[in-house]
Amino acid sequence: MSIESLKQKLPGYAKDLKLNLSSLSTEAALTQQQRDGAFLASAIASRNATVTAAILAETESRLTPEALEAAKAAAAIMAMNNIYYRFVHLSSNEDYGKLPARLRMNVIGKPGVEKVDFELWSLAVSAVNGCGMCVDSHEHELRKGGMPTEAIQAAVRIASVVHAVATVLDAEEATTGAARAAA
Repeated sequence: MSIESLKQKLPGYAKDLKLNLSSLSTEAALTQQQRDGAFLASAIASRNATVTAAILAETESRLTPEALEAAKAAAAIMAMNNIYYRFVHLSSNEDYGKLPARLRMNVIGKPGVEKVDFELWSLAVSAVNGCGMCVDSHEHELRKGGMPTEAIQAAVRIASVVHAVATVLDAEEATTGAARAAA
């Protein structure tokens, strides 16, 4: 499987997603590692096995073992943090924001790749998961690390397209399955 195979699975109404997958797979604002890690972390965050398998197959030969592990770690740690910090942000009780999280997050300090790459992947996952507090935090760290605005936007564009592809494939599977069940 590959990104090309994902494009083939998309129905006609998702033509824009096919075009976006093509252009983002060669996005010049990011290094190959940053781009591949953003695709992989976003695919894992999308929670769609087909999308994750296709993007993993596409990226695993280009990512070092450390970068592959770090992209997966970004998706894993943000799956936890995005829920927790979204709750803290959305709760009307300000006391939660004053309490320590008391959640292990060691991988953020030692991700196994350049901090800026890990932050970029964490931002992409946070965008998929809709945690404004985490988006702000990671974007701040990226700017502090010298990441250009265009590169940050590129990672979020990747996240948005990967998530949209997962949504379409989920919908197609559900409607195909419902049609089969009705027949």
